[in-house]
Amino acid sequence: MKSDVFLPTLMCFPALPFLLGYSCPFPVLTQRFFTLTGISYSQVMPMLWRVLHTIEQIISNERIDFNLSKLSYLYSLVTHGSHRFLFKAKPHQPISILKTTKNDSTWKNQFFFVRRDSIPQGDSFPKKWILKGRI
Repeated sequence: MKSDVFLPTLMCFPALPFLLGYSCPFPVLTQRFFTLTGISYSQVMPMLWRVLHTIEQIISNERIDFNLSKLSYLYSLVTHGSHRFLFKAKPHQPISILKTTKNDSTWKNQFFFVRRDSIPQGDSFPKKWILKGRI
């Protein structure tokens, strides 16, 4: 199977967020991002995962108030024709998190499937790929 396959009983996860240190359920900002945009976890390119993870770490360590409206002030959500999404720094903003654009040539092939009923609130996770994200 490929990472864009959706079955009613299975959920596809990319390996990268878990290699970065995420666990399920995802932290609040990350989960709100996916709920708001409707994007499937496997549609997100590595750069976007790195930005979200870095922000989550800063929120946790520094106890700052950061929400999706602040994120949308810094970044636009873009896709490059394959319905895979990443962040693009807005022109009026400096790049706020450095070294997130590292090239991962094999990231598309690193994913796994989990039964939805084995994950807390697994039925609420995205069930299909979307063509246009919203943020």
